[in-house]
Amino acid sequence: MVRSLWSAATGMNAQQVNVDTIANNLANVNSMGYKAQVAQFKSLLYQNLQSVTTTANGDPKPTSSQVGLGVRPSSINSLFTQGSLLDSDSNTAFAIEGKGFFAVRGDDGTTYYTRNGDFVWALGTNGGMTLTNADGLPVLDSTGRTIALPRTYIASNISITEDGQVCYPDEQNNPQPIGITIGTYQFSNPSGLNRVGDTLFAVTDASGRAFNEDTTPGVAKSRIVQGYLEGSNVQVANEMVNLIVAQRAYEMNSKAITTSDSMMETANNLKR
Repeated sequence: MVRSLWSAATGMNAQQVNVDTIANNLANVNSMGYKAQVAQFKSLLYQNLQSVTTTANGDPKPTSSQVGLGVRPSSINSLFTQGSLLDSDSNTAFAIEGKGFFAVRGDDGTTYYTRNGDFVWALGTNGGMTLTNADGLPVLDSTGRTIALPRTYIASNISITEDGQVCYPDEQNNPQPIGITIGTYQFSNPSGLNRVGDTLFAVTDASGRAFNEDTTPGVAKSRIVQGYLEGSNVQVANEMVNLIVAQRAYEMNSKAITTSDSMMETANNLKR
């Protein structure tokens, strides 16, 4: 196959992945706790057309002659920058300021992590209340257990402190901690987390294990803000600029294919 055709085709495929990634970011610009993604690329192998040698007079040539074989997507990384805090009327809306993640237990028993604090109090089988996310997955406390309250508690009276302690008013209507703390966790390399859906992440070898902020010394603890949700960190203006750049790169690769086709057509017509 002609190298120019193959290189341009790989460039078109790579830019298609880039456009898909940008489009997904724009589609989730209003998804709470969503973290933007960016596509990374790497060059394919190079072929040696001529190695470092000498001229006919014996003078050494300064460089070799190599030609590239195109590009391919290498990874799609998540950007874990802080999103804007958006006001919410729900008293079970929690935003995290800092590097922490909430923990939820999946249907398969696996612990997943999220920055989306749009939670609700769901009724349990025994009449009590369990704190869950919008999909019904229970939120975990600082000890890794589900946050369950007895049926005598009134959901609208429950409050959360900045360090995650669950409080309920006493006889004088003063909020008092009840001994439950919403768990927040950090990772050595959050970019290594495996995305499960738009706002859930799973632990991998690349991310390292989760560090419990409540029990790990020396970790800068996150701040939980009740009545707010963390919006996505997608910057629409930047994504639109990146989309234009990706489109132009796609067009240039398409032009390279057209040019190579025209050159081969001209070479075939030399016989006439």
